[in-house]
Amino acid sequence: MIFLTLEHILTHISFSIVSIVIIIYLITFFSDEIIKLYDSSEKGMIATFLCITGFLVTRWVYSKHFPLSNLYESLIFLSWGFCIINIVSYCKKKQNYLSVITTPSVIFTQGFATSGFLTEIHQSEILVPALQSEWLIMHVSMMVLGYAALLCGSLLSVSLLVIAFRKNITIFCERDFFINYSNKRSYFLFNTSWFSTKNYYRSQLIQELDYWSYRILSLGFILLTIGILSGAVWANEAWGSYWNWDPKEIWAFITWTIFAIYLHTRTNKNLPPANSAIVAFIGFLLIWICYFGVNLLGIGLHSYGSFSLTSN
Repeated sequence: MIFLTLEHILTHISFSIVSIVIIIYLITFFSDEIIKLYDSSEKGMIATFLCITGFLVTRWVYSKHFPLSNLYESLIFLSWGFCIINIVSYCKKKQNYLSVITTPSVIFTQGFATSGFLTEIHQSEILVPALQSEWLIMHVSMMVLGYAALLCGSLLSVSLLVIAFRKNITIFCERDFFINYSNKRSYFLFNTSWFSTKNYYRSQLIQELDYWSYRILSLGFILLTIGILSGAVWANEAWGSYWNWDPKEIWAFITWTIFAIYLHTRTNKNLPPANSAIVAFIGFLLIWICYFGVNLLGIGLHSYGSFSLTSN
């Protein structure tokens, strides 16, 4: 009972802190001069990380198995992965643009995990025989951390697409402006200078997003590869075959293939960053199908992670 109360407290504290962090980000968005608030938001993410870590350790102690046996626990672990990515990126570069992605991701996963939809699997239960293995930590943790990195990197690529699309609109407007106002030389030169400066910083932002999305997606791809390979070894031990054409396995392989295509297009210097960003966006959708959508089916060898959308 004490452990359950402690879990309840930690999850609600972490969710409350992330909600406050979101409010702080909104305030700093409209007022760039408030630097202390930005530092407080990063400290809030560290506090959220510690609360989620405390939850996972508490659940591990009283359940006597690694807390990755169902969707509820994996969502909490996914939030933990988002927090790690946020902290690492902040330590590497004090001005953490990635927090715009990681913080809403944490509040989304935390909010859904603690909602009424998953109440029936909040309680920790005895592991099914297939999960009673040391491969549980290796396989599931690598997969979920890979999902966290791939989701963050994909969202950065989506941001790149939006900015690149708006850049194209701006260039079109500049051309139209040249046609209509070419007779007003001084006014045209003033506005052209303003447009050039704006496009320069926008191009710098696109390069920065492309840089970080590529590295985070590369990390996620490595983690996903390790997770799939360790899962194949575990499947051979548990079910006698490395590959069983399970829905989860099929969608995981499709997701892996898409991000392999992303890495190929990204390393091809003849292609613009927008091409690889489109592939990453497709991968973003496939991750949710693989991680979340397949669980709705409740079929296959991974059906222990399924749930029904019923509210209390």
